[in-house]
Formats: sequence, structure tokens, C-alpha cells
Amino acid sequence: MDADAATDDIWTITLGELDEKMGVRILEESLEKVVATMPVEGNRQSLGRLHGGASLAAGEAVGSWAAVKHASTMGKVAVGVDVSATHHRGARDGMVTLTATPLHLGRRIATHQVVIEHESGKRLCTLRITSMLIDPEHG
Repeated sequence: MDADAATDDIWTITLGELDEKMGVRILEESLEKVVATMPVEGNRQSLGRLHGGASLAAGEAVGSWAAVKHASTMGKVAVGVDVSATHHRGARDGMVTLTATPLHLGRRIATHQVVIEHESGKRLCTLRITSMLIDPEHG
């Protein structure tokens, strides 16, 4: 198989309903890295800070997309089996950038780290997601 044919088979990110509601935007997608942004506004908790659940939801999406891209190179899909996050600091406004990079890309399991940074350059959250790579369901 030539390089162009292999690239044509790689899955392309499509936003889900929650991603759209949260204002997530894709900046970059490759097998090496998936990068997205999300506004703090509209994703705050009652005390006015970026909601930890919003960070987790967006971080899980970005890490999952990275895993699905890897899985697609083998004709598989990825399903998350574990996610954990450490919240380092909060944010009240602005934009955050989420960057997923692989820690392990196997034939059965993929693990990605997702770093969430504020536009000021400060790290807000570090998330790790592990996905199982499975055959796609048909029908």
C-alpha cells in the first residue's frame, strides 16, 4: 500500500453534540498529535471557574479522537476504558488548548496524554486516557 492510500484510510474527526455545545474546535489532527480549543465562557461551574467536568469531557474527546485515528490505521475503532485527570489550577475566562499525544500505540491498547493549557501558557490539567482497540460493529 502506498503512503497516500494509507493516509486516505485514516479517520477524520467529527465533533459530537456535546463537543459542539462546549465550543470545541479542532486545530490540528494527525497520528502524532490532536489539538483543539475550547472557551472557558459557557463551560464554567457555579463559582465562575472552568468546570472540571468540562475539562474532562473535552480532554476525553480529544484523547479518544487521537486513539480512533491510530485504530483506523488497522481497520479498528477505539473505545475508552480508563480516564483520569489532575487539575492543577483554574481559569475564569479566555480560551484553553487541549493537546493529545501518544504514550503507547499498540495493536490492542492505546494510551494518550492530554495537556490542557490556558491561553496564558499555564497548564490547567493533565489527563490520561487508555482506549481498547476493537473491530468495528456492523449493522
